[in-house]
Amino acid sequence: MKVKPPAKISRTYKQGARAQAAKATGQRVIDAFLSRLMQQWFDEITLDAVAEDAGVTVQTVIRKFGNKNGLLAQAVKTFANQVNARRSSPKGDIKTIIDNLFHDYEESGDAVIRLLALEERHQELKDTLNFGRNLHREWVANAFEDSFPSSDEGERRRMLDCLVITADVYTWKLLRRDMRRSIPASKAVVENMIRNILIEE
Repeated sequence: MKVKPPAKISRTYKQGARAQAAKATGQRVIDAFLSRLMQQWFDEITLDAVAEDAGVTVQTVIRKFGNKNGLLAQAVKTFANQVNARRSSPKGDIKTIIDNLFHDYEESGDAVIRLLALEERHQELKDTLNFGRNLHREWVANAFEDSFPSSDEGERRRMLDCLVITADVYTWKLLRRDMRRSIPASKAVVENMIRNILIEE
C-alpha cells in the first residue's frame, strides 16, 4: 500500500521546488542580459530580446525585475562575481595579477567602456558604474596590500591611486584598442608601470 506524505511536508516540498525554479528562471534572464551586454550597447538592448534569449515571456522579465534598469541592478551582482573570479590572484604576484586582469578585460572590457560612454546620457547607469569603480579599487588594494606603507596614510592613498589608474580599463583600452598592442606587449607595459610605482615606494 502506498503511503502518502503528510500534506504539510508535501506543500513545503512544492514551495521549495517553485522557489528554486523561480531562482533558476531569474538567473537565466540575468545571464541572457549579460550575454547581450557583452556584445551590444546598453540602450540598444530590449527586454523582448532578453526574454527571447532566456526562453521566457517579457511579462516574466518585468514581473521579476521591473524594467531594464532593475535588471541591470540585479545583473551587476552576477557580473561582479564573474569579475572577481577572473581576477582572483595571490597577493603581490604581479605577473599573475596582470594575467588575470587582462583575462577579465579581454572578456568584459569593451562592454565596460560602452557603459562608461553612456554614463552622462543615462543617469541610471551611475550607480552601476560607481559600484564597478569601488569594486576595482578594492581589488587593487587587496592585490597589492603587502606593498602599501603602513604608517603614512597619505602615501598609501597616493600609491593606491597610481595603481588603480595603471590597472584601469581605460589603460587597457588605450593599449589594446587605440594603440593596437598585442596582449603580451600590453601586459609588459602595465607590468613596467606597476613595478615602477612599487619601486618608488
